[in-house]
Amino acid sequence: MAVPASNPMITPSLGDLLLPNAIAPRARWQGRKQVLSEMSAMMAQALGLDARLVHEAVQERERLGSTGVGEGVAIPHARIETLSRPVAGFARLLEPADFEAIDERPADLILMLLAPTDAGADHLRALARAARVFRQERIRTALRQAQSAETVFAILAPDSASDAA
Repeated sequence: MAVPASNPMITPSLGDLLLPNAIAPRARWQGRKQVLSEMSAMMAQALGLDARLVHEAVQERERLGSTGVGEGVAIPHARIETLSRPVAGFARLLEPADFEAIDERPADLILMLLAPTDAGADHLRALARAARVFRQERIRTALRQAQSAETVFAILAPDSASDAA
């Protein structure tokens, strides 16, 4: 299901962040530990990185505090020295996992964001943009109905979806 077109100034796109080959639209992972492990592996494979390195960085950040942002959304993130720019992967969980969100709602929409170690401002801007996208109920609803990686990509990166085809 496609999201209706809207003003790109209102709906920021994640097209420059989202890796098309790091999308799991119907993940059967259970619990936060497995979600972080599987997403780290998926991101590492898409980037040609060591999965253990990615997982350890994500786990280290997760220990600092919750990455659950509410409304069933979590944005686990980490800094990886070898990256040249911020990148993201996405998973929709068939069974939500507890990411300790302030609203106490388990998360089923997970965006993993990885950024270079020295990308302080870029990392924060990417996190803020992701939060703005996921704050929109129509985006969350469309993602929960999406059955394919292509559909997810079209929802989160409407300005890039035609380029990915």
